[in-house]
Amino acid sequence: MTSLLWLRQDLRLHDQPALVAAAHEGAVVPVYILDDETPGDRRMGAAQRWWLHHSLTALSDALAAKGSRLILRRGKAAEELFRLEDEVDADRIHAMRHYEPWWRDVDAALGERLCLYDGNHLARLEDVTTGSGGQYRIYSSFWKALQSHLPPDEPLAMPRSIPAPEHWPASDTLASWDLLPTKPDWSKGFDWTSGEAAALKKVKTLDLSGYDHRRNMPADEDGTSQLSPHLHFGEVSARTVWHATGRGDTTFRQELAWRDFTSGVILALPEYGAENGRPKYDSLPWRRSPKDLKAWQEGRTGYPIVDAGMRQLWSLGWMHNRVRMITASFLVKHLLIDWREGERWFWDCLVDADYGNNAVNWQWVAGTGVDANMFGRIMAPLTQSEKFDAGDYIRKWVPELAKVRGDAIHDPDAAGCRPKDYPAKIIGHREARERALAANAKVK
Repeated sequence: MTSLLWLRQDLRLHDQPALVAAAHEGAVVPVYILDDETPGDRRMGAAQRWWLHHSLTALSDALAAKGSRLILRRGKAAEELFRLEDEVDADRIHAMRHYEPWWRDVDAALGERLCLYDGNHLARLEDVTTGSGGQYRIYSSFWKALQSHLPPDEPLAMPRSIPAPEHWPASDTLASWDLLPTKPDWSKGFDWTSGEAAALKKVKTLDLSGYDHRRNMPADEDGTSQLSPHLHFGEVSARTVWHATGRGDTTFRQELAWRDFTSGVILALPEYGAENGRPKYDSLPWRRSPKDLKAWQEGRTGYPIVDAGMRQLWSLGWMHNRVRMITASFLVKHLLIDWREGERWFWDCLVDADYGNNAVNWQWVAGTGVDANMFGRIMAPLTQSEKFDAGDYIRKWVPELAKVRGDAIHDPDAAGCRPKDYPAKIIGHREARERALAANAKVK
């Protein structure tokens, strides 16, 4: 008996229930399909494609060590899977469950031939429901309900070997997919090691001492786990990470659970990445300003903490979580530009651009979401910068300000020491706040 193992954002051999089930039945043909058609305008962003190239390279090597190989195909996932079924005379398709709306569409098209397995989340989301059977839309309620499903199951061991088929189907070469940037190569600063081995090593050496405080300090480079891209691509499972932590790491575990929560939101509201969770905000008068949007994207707003974050994003394909909130709030509240513009920029620039996480986080900051900060709560970036001691972070990512000393680094304009090659504030904080509140007053 031969089965297909369809891999998506679950690029691992450890704690891989679909692989274990397929190997138990007989020969396994692991396949990854680069599908840029089915997701529509949600095709994988540029930074994610960089990560994917290296992750697939690592996975291919890991499979080879087990006596197997990775088959690469490009096209519509359902069509390629049907074609592969015929080519290898497969009896069924094994895959991990995913909640992005486009993957759910493919799952439905494959029908009974598809065997889905849980294991990418701490709990099966269909089991963590409200009294009426729906998905939770408030995180605190979700976290409370999740407790009865914890701890998650113990991770499954990696198979010692993977039975190979008598004949392997044709495969694309990874190089032919052109996932890596070349003209220009904007990924030179991407100081990441992709793949399951790197993810498991990072989990093994995880230091969560002082995490509750350190995770908010942008200058503390080791203050966060930086596991998000590994979790996004499924190079390590959430339950593996959970069991690697202790009972005292509640804040960190809540961050893991947040990923489950955001998957539940897009399960209930598939269009959450494009539609306001609170329809009343459809009437909010957003500004259309390509000039201001570009200044934000390039880190040229005159607000050091904002500019540092946006430049870190471009350089690393990643941004510190506290600074993600600050930069997002600045775009939405200070510049009054639609949150969807920022969500799309993050989608293209982040190596960990998860559909649920990205959409829910942006709508939380914007105040338009089902579980969100009030629109009237406007982050003061200069205050945030000083509160979270972002001076060295700014000096690292905004070289024009590297020589600015002391607290002046947070607002060199006000301190009278703004270098000539660093822009003045694009808008004053008070002016921006008043404009945002006036716009919010027009919401019906």
